[in-house]
Amino acid sequence: MTVKKMPAPLHPNTLAVRTAVDKSQYGENAEALYLTSSFVQPDAETAARRFAGEEEGYTYSRFGNPTVTSMELRLAALEGTEACIGTSSGMAAITLLCLGLLKAGDHVICSQSVFGSTMRLLAGEFGKFGVQTTFVSQTDVAQWQAAVQPNTRLLFAETPTNPLTDVCDVAALADVAHRAGALLAVDNCFCSPALQQPIRYGADVIIHSGTKYLDGQGRVIAGALCTTQKLVDEKFMPVMRSAGFTLSAFNAWVVLKGMETLSIRMQAQSNNALALATWLQVQPQVTRVYYPGLSSHPQHALAMRQQSGLGGAVLSFDVQAADPVQARKHAFHVIDSTLVCSITANLGDTKTTITHPASTSHGRITEAQRQAAGIGQGLIRVAVGLEHIDDLKADLARGLVGLDTL
Repeated sequence: MTVKKMPAPLHPNTLAVRTAVDKSQYGENAEALYLTSSFVQPDAETAARRFAGEEEGYTYSRFGNPTVTSMELRLAALEGTEACIGTSSGMAAITLLCLGLLKAGDHVICSQSVFGSTMRLLAGEFGKFGVQTTFVSQTDVAQWQAAVQPNTRLLFAETPTNPLTDVCDVAALADVAHRAGALLAVDNCFCSPALQQPIRYGADVIIHSGTKYLDGQGRVIAGALCTTQKLVDEKFMPVMRSAGFTLSAFNAWVVLKGMETLSIRMQAQSNNALALATWLQVQPQVTRVYYPGLSSHPQHALAMRQQSGLGGAVLSFDVQAADPVQARKHAFHVIDSTLVCSITANLGDTKTTITHPASTSHGRITEAQRQAAGIGQGLIRVAVGLEHIDDLKADLARGLVGLDTL
């Protein structure tokens, strides 16, 4: 494998377009898609060295593929990390993280506001194998510090959180982790490296669901871990080779091309989201809007520092209701009244998506966990796309106005 040599330093927008393995003998301008399960070796001795890890070279696409390598190189360049390892999904990336770093008897501290599947994976699946997880407030650094135990090996946060957009202080959590001899992993799915580079604030591992903004058009499932070369080589690649969380070449190619427009998409979608959040704040049927770009957000100042001055493209809001039963009814009415928005729990698309977190993305965690995370029955999440802002306002207004007659 050869990596295209480029002058340094280059702007991230240039890295997003140009970082990849070198061109093939055919000189293609667009990065090549290598759809092959295996690679022919020049001779038996070379094959033996490559399979033993003594010589660079591709052998089998479960272990490595040039298209996947291009995606990994590009994402690492954007995140500012030494290395990256692609996976078949975002949850596969988190599973790989835990399998690579944890063992029975280890302890994890995790935000209580993370994605529902992440909570179930840590508390449920890894709990079965003797890994203990303590869930704490996303924003209260004192709780993270108080939860530290002698066997704490990992702190895990996503920022902003799904769906309430709570923002953690990455630098403060990194300090807690490192003083405890642990690592800090940050899920950067909501912001992407276009808005936020957690490695700059001390994070050790950056997690991505490439399904979201890295692809940007809702086409494929993908994931990745960005970190040091040492962690990739010693902790994650050995598990990958055995467990097979492999990212397909085709999905890697789609994400690779998606990253070329990542920056301009994130800027445009963040601008749309701020306009929509500002409008929602003054609607009488809305009791609260959750969006880091609003000055009313509790962590607004922190978000503006960590997120390059932009709030991201995801917001949530509570609809007015007398009780949880009515709140769910009102939320469903608003969602079902939309004609432009797509009713789906996915996010990161150029198309605006809308969902009811309590019954979709966080529907399988317990009611106590939802209460602790602040996810009520009247909460609606909107991942804002690239439609015209006036059409998005009209789409939500249709359902909000109708609440008065229910």
